Formats: sequence, structure tokens, C-alpha cells
Amino acid sequence: MATPSSARARATVNDVAWAAGVSRQTVSNALKHPERVRPDTLQRVHAEIDRLGYSPSTAASSLRQQRAGAVGMELTGLGAHSLSDALAPFLVSLTIAAPSHECHIVTFGSDRGGPTLERYREMWRSRLVDAFVIMDTHHDDPRPTWLAGHGIPFASFGRVWDEPGFTAWADVDGCAGTQSAVDHLVARGYGAIGFLGWPTGSLVGDERRDGWLAATARHGREDPTLQATSKQDLKESIDAAGPLVDRVGRGGAVVCASDLLALAVHHVLLSRGLTPGRDVGIVGFDGSQSAQAHGLTSVAQPYRAIADELLTQVHDQLTSGQHRPSGVMLTPTLVPRSSSHPDPPPPHHHHQEKS
Repeated sequence: MATPSSARARATVNDVAWAAGVSRQTVSNALKHPERVRPDTLQRVHAEIDRLGYSPSTAASSLRQQRAGAVGMELTGLGAHSLSDALAPFLVSLTIAAPSHECHIVTFGSDRGGPTLERYREMWRSRLVDAFVIMDTHHDDPRPTWLAGHGIPFASFGRVWDEPGFTAWADVDGCAGTQSAVDHLVARGYGAIGFLGWPTGSLVGDERRDGWLAATARHGREDPTLQATSKQDLKESIDAAGPLVDRVGRGGAVVCASDLLALAVHHVLLSRGLTPGRDVGIVGFDGSQSAQAHGLTSVAQPYRAIADELLTQVHDQLTSGQHRPSGVMLTPTLVPRSSSHPDPPPPHHHHQEKS
């Protein structure tokens, strides 16, 4: 991943103007006021910007003079039809925190099936934002490398998995979160504790499953067969939850990698005339509005702390060009609700062994 300093050394505004056969002012207008430039000239200037790797206004002094006072955030980092449970509460927290960091949040999205660089490029060229916050990072995510390569300040909600050395991130300890869920269910008197997660290879999901495995082993409840997987899709997760509920049985419980998956277990129980919490315990993950609305115990992410940390990181990059020496890992908090409060307590027994 290129560093901002190396990106800045590639070209100057004079280089772009000379290559495109225009004045410095035309280059400036193309970046800040594209409506003032003829379409054919605008296209030629942008082509030379891309060819030369020119990144305007990345020096701290220039940024202070040309601040838009805005931070951009994409809503569709996983694609238009794969919005995460964390998106809404994180966006609210980011918006609330922004004024104290002397900025506001500009959201954008795409109707494509994954992250696209087109809108990042447009917003940066038009100087609509000074920096970006990204989320829903994953392997082969093109955004971090492109942003860093163009010297554009940004911070990530979630580790940049393909670049372990990148430090401008804040994340939540998913392993600790699901361990706390198991500890809670054991303390509440549940027996067999299963796990409903995402297919292997989901980096966040794998970490949350590891926490379940570690905690059940610590409590002498380990059984790797008591797990099922589903995509983040309600219908598919309902189909996956049914057999898992059968396995853990009455008096058991299910820890889920997300609140949507927990909602699927909740649906299965109600469809069978069972009471969530009393007959089978449920714990989700993310602390979403859906969990609150359905009385689901959930491992809540500290969204406001994450928002403050990321906006601080962006501010530091804008003012001094400095990155944190390491990313920041935050611990989530379990929020108990009726889905893990048995009344009366369920009978304590393990699932029946398969013959």
C-alpha cells in the first residue's frame, strides 16, 4: 500500500496543467468547480490527473486552506443489497460525533454489488469532502489501497485485512464479545450452547465463532457439531436455525454472529410455539434496533466510541499527516433482554447424543 507522502511526490498542479494544455486555474476549477469547465476540457484534465497520479491538497497547510469541513462515508461497502446491522447505529453515532470534530458527514452509495471507487473519485476531485471513513472491509477490498495510493486521508471501521501494517482503524473484539455471550448463558442456567454464524471465510464471523469455541471449551460445554452457518439473509438463516434449535433442545441456547441471525432463531422458536428465553436462549451481536424491538439479548458495539476514534484519526491526518502507531480494538458490551432471561429457569441438560 503506497504511503500518502509517496503519492504526493508524483506530480504537481503545474505538471497537470502542462500535460493537459490548460492553465493552473483550469486545473483548480476542474477539481473544485467542475461546472465551470467545458466537458471535453474537464475530461482531458481528469485523464492527466489519473495518468500522473496527482493528489491535490494533501499537504496539511493546503488542507487547512481548502477544507470542505466534511467526511464522506459509503453506505454500500458490501453492495446495495447487503447492508450490515451495524450501519444504521454507526452512521447515527458518526453524525452525532461529527460537530465536536469540526466536520459533518456526507453519505453516498452505489447500486452495484460491491464497493466501487467511482464515487470516491468524484467526491475527492470535486472537493466535496476532506477525507473518508470506510466500513465493511474485507479481503480484496479495493478502497484502502486506492485511497492510500492517492494520498487521501481515511480511517476504517474494521481492520484492513489485506494490509496488517495499516493502523488507521478502530474495531470491536468479536472474540471477546461471543465469549461474554457464552458466559452470560452459562450463568443464566442454560445447557447446550450452539452457534449460528456466517460461512467460513467471513473474517468477522470467524472471529466471533472462535470466541464461542473458546468459551464453551472453558466451561466444559465444547461441541463443535453444535453450529450452523448462513449468509446474512433472513430466509436462509431461518432454514439453518431450525436443525440447530433441534440439536440444542429445550433448555439450550444459541449464540449468533449477528442480530439478523438471532432474529431467525427467534422466528423458529415462535413458529414452533416455543418461548424465546424460557425454552431456548438467544444472544445476537451488533446491538441493532431489531434486537431491541424483539427483546433479543445482544452484544452491542460501542458505536459512539468508534465514531470518535475514527474522526480523531482523520483529524490527525488532515492537520499533521500523522497515523496512529497501531489500530484501536474496543470491547463490546452484552445487553441482556428477555431472550436470555428464563422464567422459570429451563431444565439444565445437554443435547442428546447422536446415535
